[in-house]
Amino acid sequence: MLCQKCQKRTATIHITKIINNKKTEKHLCEVCAHESEEMDFSLEPTFSFHQLLAGLLGGEGIFSQAGDTGTAAPCTEMKCKSCHLTYSQFRQIGRLGCSQCYETFASPLKPFLRRIHGSYLHNGKVPVRTGGALRFKKKKQHLREELQKKISAEAFEEAARIRDELRQMAEKFEERGE
Repeated sequence: MLCQKCQKRTATIHITKIINNKKTEKHLCEVCAHESEEMDFSLEPTFSFHQLLAGLLGGEGIFSQAGDTGTAAPCTEMKCKSCHLTYSQFRQIGRLGCSQCYETFASPLKPFLRRIHGSYLHNGKVPVRTGGALRFKKKKQHLREELQKKISAEAFEEAARIRDELRQMAEKFEERGE
């Protein structure tokens, strides 16, 4: 296939753009691709995960409560007592210094983790054969949350159905002796 721009050399670079569900393809030789003003072919890395993480953390303007004074203090002033990492250092490098940092920076990390993972709590997975009690507990918690949502929304028929399901689960669980 020949270059679409110069029609002389073989096209070695294939560019596909999809904008508003419209697909546009360009087939260029290496020389024409480097000359193209719309494409930047620099080989220097312009993206890093740490910059992404720092950008996500920095854009929120999160504040936490300072313990002694009761006034709001910027998270950048927070410092881990164990490894002495500050919140601003964490935002720059994108990694926590130790396990204590999770507790120290818990309040500013919660919204960030919720946005990325959907929750700031780790639920994990349960083995099928050995996790009967744990699966029951998780399902029961999920149903209780749904019940509260239905009651708040005044969907009392759905709430009654969920209440009955919770009762049946409790009876089955007691029958099995778990």
